[in-house]
Amino acid sequence: MVRLFAWALGLCLVVAAAAEAADRYRVGYGVLFTNDLIGDGHDRWRTGSVASSRVYAPGWNGAAPARLGEMLELRFNAEIIAPDDISTPAPGDRPFAGALSLGLHSHLARGAMEYAVGADLVVTGSQTGLDDFQGFIHDMVGGDDLSPGARRNQVGNGFHPTGVIEAGRSFALGPVRLRPFAEARLGVETLVRAGADLTIGSLTQGELLVREPVTGQRYRTVRDAAAGTALILGADIAHVEDSEFLPARGGLRAEETRARVRGGLHWEGAEGGSVFYGVTWLGEEFEGQRQGQVVGSLQFSLRF
Repeated sequence: MVRLFAWALGLCLVVAAAAEAADRYRVGYGVLFTNDLIGDGHDRWRTGSVASSRVYAPGWNGAAPARLGEMLELRFNAEIIAPDDISTPAPGDRPFAGALSLGLHSHLARGAMEYAVGADLVVTGSQTGLDDFQGFIHDMVGGDDLSPGARRNQVGNGFHPTGVIEAGRSFALGPVRLRPFAEARLGVETLVRAGADLTIGSLTQGELLVREPVTGQRYRTVRDAAAGTALILGADIAHVEDSEFLPARGGLRAEETRARVRGGLHWEGAEGGSVFYGVTWLGEEFEGQRQGQVVGSLQFSLRF
């Protein structure tokens, strides 16, 4: 565990130093918390995650640059996936999984198209310490303990290089903006996805939003100072080829299609404080999952 964190810290420092080279400086930061406790209230499946981004560029004028590698995003994600009942998992339920990832991504715009291209190294298994972390949180706030059997049968230790590319285009219709997009992932999960996001309001114009991988919610990183509100709606569907989170050794089979429907509200006050709350319905991800689930996402910024 200590060696893993030392490795992650060292890699962060190297990547951050590279991002700050060539006259770049940090132009944005964002973090999004997602948990089913602020969704449907159940502690199961895609139960909790954190996504964090630091963006480096020579500057920001309201749009990403045209050159690949000029604007860089250092991305960190942590996620806990659990069976429906962590103390007595039902036969055929998905195994517990902990995942930490660190990646470098580039944002660019060419013509009317917007792109995000990058790679992450995803670390899975007990080496992440997330099984112990969940136990610590449950001891504090209440909740079942992860059974010894569930701990033994969790997704194993591994290092999974993962490539990600997203392409989208925004269409403005007065205060409404429609942004169809397509995304491909190859690595810890291999899939292709298509969908659209609808924004009502002007708050997110001139800002850089990053897509969180579990829900598809787009969270703010490079911000505009304008106060206001924006309603965000979105949906997408994916064709899934493979998932390390659903190992065949357990007799699990991933659903070939995976759907998500989401909504949320951004608000920013005149003094710079802001908050975003969103909810996302996640469809069934494996054969035998009896229903979807609802998770909530939260981002906030306080100014004193």
